[in-house]
Amino acid sequence: MRRTRISGAGSESEAGNGTVLMIAVVFLAFFALVVVLMLSAAGHAASKAATAADLAALAGADAARLLIPGEPCAVAGQTARTNHAMVTECSRQGTSGEIVKIAVKVPVAMVGWLPPFGHAVAVARAGPPPQPWRLAPQATRGILRPSAPPR
Repeated sequence: MRRTRISGAGSESEAGNGTVLMIAVVFLAFFALVVVLMLSAAGHAASKAATAADLAALAGADAARLLIPGEPCAVAGQTARTNHAMVTECSRQGTSGEIVKIAVKVPVAMVGWLPPFGHAVAVARAGPPPQPWRLAPQATRGILRPSAPPR
């Protein structure tokens, strides 16, 4: 039996190309998986930070309005720690400090046992709503007021 060799098809110079191609495909798939995991971890951490900031600001505002006992920033800090976040800034605003502004950060880890590769930051403000109807007397000049009803 005679073997004939066709040049170009199956030559020894192309041996192992399929292996290299498969290694490249596997590496690309692994890289895509890592990117997806990083993006989903960042989204989860951002959501967690926003929730922690909102709850901490609400708790601080309740303490500022004396609805619950404690100093507002301490109450907000405890609430943030309960939600696995760290308070980076706490300030009170308003005429009597009834508005609380909180900034928190949450570590971003791809998988729970890996070290974090960044932090998600969120800011929240809580307190009574603005009251535009309580304008200062000098601010009401020039505003038309309804006339008295006819008698």
